[in-house]
Amino acid sequence: MLLKDKVVVISGIGPGLGIKLALLAAEEGAKGVVLAARGAEKLDQAEQAIRERVRAAEVLKVPTDISKPDQCENLISQTVERFGRVDALINSAYTPGDVAETFEEANLPGWRSVFDTNVLGTLQLTQAAVPHMKQQGGGSIVMISSMVTRKPWGNASYASSKGAIAVAAKHLAAELGKYGIRVNTAAMGWMWGTPTESWMKQYSKEQGVPLETLINNVAANIPVRRIPTDDDCAKAALFLASDYSMAVTGALLDVNGGEFMAP
Repeated sequence: MLLKDKVVVISGIGPGLGIKLALLAAEEGAKGVVLAARGAEKLDQAEQAIRERVRAAEVLKVPTDISKPDQCENLISQTVERFGRVDALINSAYTPGDVAETFEEANLPGWRSVFDTNVLGTLQLTQAAVPHMKQQGGGSIVMISSMVTRKPWGNASYASSKGAIAVAAKHLAAELGKYGIRVNTAAMGWMWGTPTESWMKQYSKEQGVPLETLINNVAANIPVRRIPTDDDCAKAALFLASDYSMAVTGALLDVNGGEFMAP
């Protein structure tokens, strides 16, 4: 199993990528799956989904707002107290910002709140985990980024924050490699799952465009000619968290069906 006996912390548990990361980590043999999100209801739903598929999985739920340093410390402290170590940290938590906002109309204080979560929050949680990884002789940190950092389509505050964290990951990889800590980034594109499906159905209703047409239009710009699923993308992130990528650090892995190449 890809993550046999590993303790994996996943931030940003929700109905999309977050819960898929947790489910697959459990299925891949993780010793402990640590779930972090601001809402307790999401954590309960994720735990139930894991229990239904992997009864023996050990799950720790810690309500966490990563923009709060003390909550980041608490998350990692509870993990170490329960399992004794932190083998992998997958930074999936984020706030989307205003998708429709143009830069000329931008509310820059709003950008600050996006950066507080997506950049500083992610780094605060990473900073809390690093001392324990150093003490145990290594670990893996995975940053979840986005294709929009290199292929703009709007939502500049979110894209800029994800670009910042991808650059930070390279610096962390260079600094922490001597401790056996690897830091990599997975750049996601379209992901077919609950969030995307819900958005497309709403857009289809509002614009009077058939759902199938919307899906086909998106898929036409992806070389594999389909929208990757949340499961597809979660598997790539877990590869970076696993020992199968022991020789990989400071890398940015495109997990978007090749769409980043499209003009």
